[in-house]
Parts: sequence; structure tokens; C-alpha cells
Amino acid sequence: MTLKVGVIGTGMIGQDHIRRLTQVLSGVKVVAVSDIDGARAAAVAPEGAAVFATAGDLIRSETVEAVVICSWGPAHEEQLLDCIAAGKPVFCEKPLVTTAAAALRVMEAEVAFGRRLVQVGFMRRFDADYRRLKATLDSGTLGAPLMFHSTHRNAAVPEGLYTSDMPLNDTLVHDADISRWLLNDEVRGVEVRVPRRSRRGKELRDPVVVLLHMGSGVLVDVEISVNIAYGYDIRGEVSCEEGTASLPLRPATVIRDIHGVRQLVPADWCGRFIEAYDQEFREWIGAAARGTATGPSTWDGYAATLVADAALKAVESGELQPVRMRDRPSLYSTTLEAPPVTDVSGHALRSRRQQS
Repeated sequence: MTLKVGVIGTGMIGQDHIRRLTQVLSGVKVVAVSDIDGARAAAVAPEGAAVFATAGDLIRSETVEAVVICSWGPAHEEQLLDCIAAGKPVFCEKPLVTTAAAALRVMEAEVAFGRRLVQVGFMRRFDADYRRLKATLDSGTLGAPLMFHSTHRNAAVPEGLYTSDMPLNDTLVHDADISRWLLNDEVRGVEVRVPRRSRRGKELRDPVVVLLHMGSGVLVDVEISVNIAYGYDIRGEVSCEEGTASLPLRPATVIRDIHGVRQLVPADWCGRFIEAYDQEFREWIGAAARGTATGPSTWDGYAATLVADAALKAVESGELQPVRMRDRPSLYSTTLEAPPVTDVSGHALRSRRQQS
């Protein structure tokens, strides 16, 4: 069976997903595209794919069985609601939506439909290194987690296009989501501190340090540096009662020569997370073919939106901002466990839930 997919939004990430769906993955075919720039949509459409004037027309097409949303954030709510009304599984790039109220409207529509249809593009959950880290924490061998140190560094961001709110409104959502997922926990409060600013960022508020207060008492500190010059560097270490667990540096190859010992740093997100993007779509295709969704849900998109909103308030107030969530609907599973993975020796890591 081949899943027939329509892609909304044919900018950089939309084009990369079209490449992924047409050249890398199996069991899927891009049969339609749409973009506010019709000429761009026509230029990148795969051979034989229909080009629709509007996202709504694409969603309502009888040819399209599932939808990938890569449009700009403010358009997501209407497109998601249209997909749910049509009963079509949808992969939505982050952000899910741009306000908590919009997230609730999407959630209520999905709950009323009675089945999950939405998967949000938090690709870190599909990264093999993060999955091994989570499996280690879930196994309980290190005792309870106490602190999580998360680092997100970019070599540079486009001047004039990347604003001071974006580290908290766009970048932080990845760290917030992965923290919730790794720790099986919710964020209850957010603090933000702004240290000495980098001259490379000019007037940009960069770097920033965010402190996430989790419901269990775990503290998560997030460093976001977006003009650090040397590369795209994602790090994570969890400090537990009986040890620590951390992400390996990527790529893993260590070079020794007359210049010394060094390890290359990815230049951008493609070099670090390309396999995670592929894997999230493999799992989405399998679920969408069954008429449902997997992985990060509308609830997770809602939680990330609340954290971003709290961070934007915290950076202005200088105070701890609470994160108040509504009760989780029963449609969304309470477990945040990862699929089974193996440790470095190839042995399956079992969670505490699996052991009991």
C-alpha cells in the first residue's frame, strides 16, 4: 500500500521533506503540493503531483490521504482543523500553532473526532542518541534524575530575520519537549536569564539561559546560543542519584594528526539530525497508513506553546513564571516512553515499567 500525501508549504523545510518522501522513504507518494507562492510550488512539485491554489483545496482533495504541513506558524491552526474535519492524518512542523488558545481549539477538535490524527515535528524524539539516553533513564539503573543540562548552539542565524524572541519562542520548544519526554514529566515553571551579550549577535538577545522547573522537582537548565561561530552543537546530560548519562558528541569520529586531537562539529541541523528526520517520517507514514498518528501529539504541541509563552513573560519580568496546563484528555496517552532500544553492547534496555 502506498500512502498518498499532500505537502503544504514548499519553502526550505517543505522542499527537504518532499526530497525525503520521494527519494529516501518507501510506502509513500507525494501527489499534491500547495504554497502561497504558486510558482515555487509548481517548480518543486514532483512529477505528476497536482499543484493546488490553496491549502484547503489540497486537504479536501479525494486524491490526498494524508497531509504534511510546512507552512508558516500562523496558518497552522486553520489547516490542522481542516485536516481533522476531513479525517486525514497530518504531520505538522513545529510550532503546532502560535497561541495556547489555538492549541486548545485543535486539541478539542481532535478529541471530538475521537482518534489521534496529528503528529508534531519534534524530531529529537526520533534521534537514536536521545532514544538511548531515554532508555537508560527509564531503566532506573542510575536512580532518579535530578538535573538535566541541555545545550542548543548555532553557528549563526540570519541577521534581521531572527529576532530576540525567537530563541524562546522557536528554539526553546525543542529543549522543552525533549525534557518532558526524557523525564516523563511536565514543566511547571520557567525562569530566563540573559548573560553578557555576544557581540556577534549585535542587538540580538543572545545567549539566553532558561531554567525549567519540572513537576517532580527536577531542574532543567537550557543554554541557547545562536551565534557561537564554530558549528551546530547539541548537548545533553542528565545527572541522577547514582550517576550521569549524556549524549555522545556527533559526528563520533575523533581525528588525531600533527594538528592534535579534534572532533568535527556539524555545520547545521542537517548534519546532526538528518537521520532523526527520516525516522520520524518512517513512523508517521506507518501510522498515517492506519489512519492515525504516533509520536509527539497535539498535547505535546500545546505543552511546548505554554512553555514558550511563559519564557517570553519571564525574560521581561525577571521572575519565575508558572505554567498552568489543563487536564490531559484521555485521547493522549500519559506515557512518554520511547520505543525499545539497545545499549552500546547490543542488550535491550528495559524500563522500570517493563520490569514491574
